[in-house]
Amino acid sequence: MKILKRILLLLLVVVAIAIVLNYPKLNIISGYASKNLASTAFISERPYTDIVATDNNIPLIKLADVESTNNGNVITSVYGLMDRETVCRDGLGCVLINDSYDKTQKLLQPKRSILQNKLPFPYGNNGTKDTLFQEVNYDQLNTAVAGAFTNNEVQRTRTVLVVYKGQIVAEKYSDGITVETPVLGWSMTKSILATMYGVLEYQDKIDVQTFKPFANQMRMKDMKHSITLDHLLRMQSGLEWEEDYSAISDVTEMLFLDADMTKKQGEKQVIAAPTEIWNYSSGTSNLLSGILRKQFDTHQEYLDFPYQQLIDKIGMHSMLIETDMSGNFVGSSYGWATTRDWAKFGLLHLYRGNWNGEQIFNPEWIDYITKPTAHSNGTYGAHWWLNAEGKYKDVPKDLYSANGFQGQRVFIIPSKDLVIVRTGLAEPPNFDDNKFLKEVIAAFE
Repeated sequence: MKILKRILLLLLVVVAIAIVLNYPKLNIISGYASKNLASTAFISERPYTDIVATDNNIPLIKLADVESTNNGNVITSVYGLMDRETVCRDGLGCVLINDSYDKTQKLLQPKRSILQNKLPFPYGNNGTKDTLFQEVNYDQLNTAVAGAFTNNEVQRTRTVLVVYKGQIVAEKYSDGITVETPVLGWSMTKSILATMYGVLEYQDKIDVQTFKPFANQMRMKDMKHSITLDHLLRMQSGLEWEEDYSAISDVTEMLFLDADMTKKQGEKQVIAAPTEIWNYSSGTSNLLSGILRKQFDTHQEYLDFPYQQLIDKIGMHSMLIETDMSGNFVGSSYGWATTRDWAKFGLLHLYRGNWNGEQIFNPEWIDYITKPTAHSNGTYGAHWWLNAEGKYKDVPKDLYSANGFQGQRVFIIPSKDLVIVRTGLAEPPNFDDNKFLKEVIAAFE
């Protein structure tokens, strides 16, 4: 009996140690589960049971239990510990809250406008053109698209859309996802945020090369004052940041604990002079969202700007960028849109900022965002990913893309007049971007 008691005591000690060591992580696990479940149900209008079984069925996150789904608000916990609540707000999406959040406060909403015309995709929302291109091998194209959905327990593709010369030539959706379903772009939202700066620059309201957001911080031995918007857009500010989603890190604290997500990166220490290092940072994107807000006299103007000057102007009416507890756009991660609307965003860039005769941003903005950033091995421009040094070895090197967690992609290939959108719940190696792109492009050669 003494041996048995000692074994039980030892087990209790081990369990206690495990709980103490992992308890802080429960905050992140429960927070992710709550936020993702609430936003997906509220924005994509999908059943809670489906979201739990698919979107939240990933390591650690699947440990979370749903405690309540009352009026669109979601509470989750892990083994009954660490309750986290997410509340949803019209026009602003859903937000993971803390105890100090006032659910009764009256919130401003973006003023949206609907593009009124009878044009088909992409310049309107009245269906699509039934166009056949003689130079396109449709059998090859359809095989390539279908291949993205084979063995889908591994590849986990949800949608694929191929646009050639401005027309949809292939489109496929997995079960439960339709042409009307908004999809979370995750870090594709970073490219939306960058485009806002392109619009501001076109309107002569800002210069990303010379604007220094920390110019008033002139302390000795502090290089922050020399950081420009260009350095931030290129992720080469030299500010310290840890982008680790498997642990309690800067990025997980920001997304699942911070009330104001625009502050954390700006409070970090300088670890290198601007341009000396390249360090991918979601904190930098949210810092840029906060800087963007300061360019407007009122919060309402800030909320309206991306919709009035970009999103609604090109008919991306399904798009919604969620805000944090402090009313800032979460420019790092929380942009939603249908697959067709993500494709419109790609086409705007393929057309170098010109949308049906109206210039949204300078054509030269494309040259800027696709210029490789030092120390990124040719993979990064200015909040866009590049193929400049052949990361995708079987794909033209002029390809650039908006990339997001779990394989969300808007690929733009100017030399082929192609925009290709793929969304899903898996990325390399489970989904092979290079193979997929190679097979699609083969239909146009």
